[in-house]
Amino acid sequence: MERRRLATGALYIAVTALLAAGCGNSSSSGTRAAADDKEIIAFDTSDSTKAYPQYAQGFKVTYTNGAKLVEISDPTAKNNTVYRFVLTEDLSNPLPDGYTPIKIPVERIICMTTLQLAGFITLDETEYVSGMSSTRFLHNETVRRQIDEGITKRIGIEGNFDNEVIMNINPNLIYFSPFKRGGYDGLKEAGIPLVPHLGYKEPHPLGQAEWIKFIALFINEEAKANRIFNDIAQQYNTLKEKVAQQQGERPVVLSGEIHGGSWYAVGGKSFLAQLFKDAGADYVLKDNNESGGINFDFETMYEKAANAQYWRIMNGYQGEYTYEVLGKSDPRYKDFRAYREKGVIYCNQREKGFYESSPTQPHLVLKDLVKIFHPTLVEEDYKGTFYTLLEK
Repeated sequence: MERRRLATGALYIAVTALLAAGCGNSSSSGTRAAADDKEIIAFDTSDSTKAYPQYAQGFKVTYTNGAKLVEISDPTAKNNTVYRFVLTEDLSNPLPDGYTPIKIPVERIICMTTLQLAGFITLDETEYVSGMSSTRFLHNETVRRQIDEGITKRIGIEGNFDNEVIMNINPNLIYFSPFKRGGYDGLKEAGIPLVPHLGYKEPHPLGQAEWIKFIALFINEEAKANRIFNDIAQQYNTLKEKVAQQQGERPVVLSGEIHGGSWYAVGGKSFLAQLFKDAGADYVLKDNNESGGINFDFETMYEKAANAQYWRIMNGYQGEYTYEVLGKSDPRYKDFRAYREKGVIYCNQREKGFYESSPTQPHLVLKDLVKIFHPTLVEEDYKGTFYTLLEK
């Protein structure tokens, strides 16, 4: 970690002072004002040391005068808030109006979600993660070791943060989800920059994975992020094209379970729907135009999905999950074709690090699904990374 300790405590105080003075109550999120276009001199996008998104819609970056102008917004919404930050190694240089300044490379980052952590795991840069919220179902051995050794601290969960731990970490920034509630007001008042991370909002699997470039912007690791992402995208698109060329049936797949009287499923414009499509299957909600989650009653979902050949389920069941367990949870499940014909696609979060790995490994999620839907298109001995067919 010492090789990256470039900032001093005094400089950190200077950053927070600039945030407070330059942005007032908006110091955590930037403002809506635009920079002077005359100041912007964009670099050639062919430069591998610059990270430009190709699939991700939730962030964009402009390289100008030794700084990075970053804009973040919800990729699924129109006319929504735009969060603007200027990332620079020298805060004494003139800064564009309307952008929250952050000195880079940052040293100490807090992650509020496992999806954010996934980017650091994929980049092999987890030492930057000095704090994180829930560690439930965390499998990564490196991060677990960092927690055991005190390198990464547990900060509590949304709505019940341990502010003393957070202040002792003295983070340079906190990645957070602005559309979730959970005790952020105190962190804003402490002058800690809150940077939105909206990878989970991306409608395309490769768009979600591409947020490793977003993380790389803050630690000056764009070249590494580009190499890793290009390999992921190449593998994903090669398999996708292979599926598109095959002739045959496109099976129908449903997703989710009923909880508390409602069946929660993601819409037809979600990244999961895109995965099903690219894997050569038709999602039961493929004609739906929503990108987020939707609640249905049982009867509505049964009408849509009773004859679907496959059924995707992910949970954290303690013990061996079987068709008997599924049937006992709601006897009506037994009427689904996917139940009767053993077409349940299953992932147990207690056994597999789904959320810490799959967001940045969509090529492997796609491969899992293709292995199930069109097994001849994947090597015979492939056993599945996240999803497998439930056998008994």
